[in-house]
Amino acid sequence: MRIDLHTHSTASDGTDTPAELVRNAAAAGLDVVALTDHDTTRGHAEAIAALPEGLTLVTGAELSCRLDGVGLHMLAYLFDPEEPELAAERELVRDDRVPRAQAMVTKLQDLGVPVTWDQVARIAGDGSVGRPHVAEALVELGVVPDVSGAFTPQWLADGGRAYVRKHELDPFDAIRLVKAAGGVTVFAHPLAVKRGEVVPESAIARLAEAGLDGIEVDHMDHDDATRARLRGLAKELGLLATGSSDYHGSRKTCRLGEYTTDPEIYGEITRRAAGAFPVPGAGGRA
Repeated sequence: MRIDLHTHSTASDGTDTPAELVRNAAAAGLDVVALTDHDTTRGHAEAIAALPEGLTLVTGAELSCRLDGVGLHMLAYLFDPEEPELAAERELVRDDRVPRAQAMVTKLQDLGVPVTWDQVARIAGDGSVGRPHVAEALVELGVVPDVSGAFTPQWLADGGRAYVRKHELDPFDAIRLVKAAGGVTVFAHPLAVKRGEVVPESAIARLAEAGLDGIEVDHMDHDDATRARLRGLAKELGLLATGSSDYHGSRKTCRLGEYTTDPEIYGEITRRAAGAFPVPGAGGRA
């Protein structure tokens, strides 16, 4: 089985619609794909309606969190999307995205960049607007060569000249809320230092004590040494070790299925989940 547990669609900051994403996942030879858009489950219905036969969908989301001043992302799988407390927190994060992006546009204009809110809104479309959309505007203007080039201290990285904070969950609260909604939590790309500051391993141990289920080990932003280090940490802390592409369509260079999760780990995730179940494809045409 080929299992990719971290992808994004146009419901947040990917370039594939949810329907296109599941069709592309099947074409890439995946057996299981998780749709984990940022702080939203809005793409799930379209993905399910279009799900090709032979492909299973894991519903999820990637929750924006912050611990001791450091931003981090928490993958949440197979939770009940209607659970009111978790739904309210996701709404708070989403509601903060537009004013935050507008504030980043203003900062960039103050720095002499001729970006406009209309440009960023056009790029975001119906998705949850975020830094990648602002970054793509910088690419369009020729300010940076690619989206990754915008995530530097000069521009949009945490603490960068045009960075603006948004409402984010405490990760301990995120774990509690997801568990209460019957879901499973995996710390996304925990040592992706190229993205900026990361939390220390002692923080990962604290999260494990609080009920964290796993850590994303095999990821494009982890080199071989980091993967080995994380695999050892997962074993030490009794955490599941996953692998995923973090696919964003054409917005990033990673490919669907570039990194995958072991079927036994996937089986354990599904066994722990009680809020929702993986959805088998039935040849959808949406």
